[in-house]
Amino acid sequence: MSRIGKKPIHIPDGVTVSKESNVILVKGPKGELKRQVRDDVISFDFKGKEVILNATKEGAGARSLWGTYASHIKNMIQGVTVGFEKILEIEGIGFKVELKGNDLILNLGFSHPVMVSALEGINFKVEKNVITVSGIDKEAVGEMAARIRAIKKPEPYKGKGIRYRGEVVRRKAGKKAAVSG
Repeated sequence: MSRIGKKPIHIPDGVTVSKESNVILVKGPKGELKRQVRDDVISFDFKGKEVILNATKEGAGARSLWGTYASHIKNMIQGVTVGFEKILEIEGIGFKVELKGNDLILNLGFSHPVMVSALEGINFKVEKNVITVSGIDKEAVGEMAARIRAIKKPEPYKGKGIRYRGEVVRRKAGKKAAVSG
C-alpha cells in the first residue's frame, strides 16, 4: 500500500481538477496544468472536494505510480494556487547578472556573457546578485534553476559560482606554503 497514495487529496476553493481520457487537468487562479497519466494502472475518483486514487493492478510498479501521481496532483494544486520559486545566489568578484526582457545575461568571468532564456511559464526576478526563478510548474522551476546553476557551479576553494540559497558549499584548504629548512 502506498501511504501517500491512499490519502485523499483535498481540492481548495477556486481550483478544479478533472480527468479527460488519460490527462489530469488542474485549473486555478494562477493558470492551468496538464499531466498525462496511466489510467490503466491507477483509477481517479472525484468525490466533492476530494480526489481519491486507487491502484487497479497489483505489483510494485502500480504501487510506485500510485504515490507518484498523488504527489504530482498535490504539486499541481499548490502550483496553481501559490506557485513555486527557487532562489539562486551569485558569489564572486565581478560576477553580475541582469534581466533583459525575460532573458538573463550572466557575466561570470568567462570571455563572453552567457544568455539564458526562460522556459515557458517561468519568470525571473533579479536583485543585485540574487536570481528568483518562479512559476506554477514545480518541475519546470527546478529544471530552470538547475540549468542556471550548472553554468558556473560553486567551486570548493573560494566558493565562487552560482548556488541555491541556503546551500552549503564544502570548502577545501588550498596549498600550504612549504617550509624550507
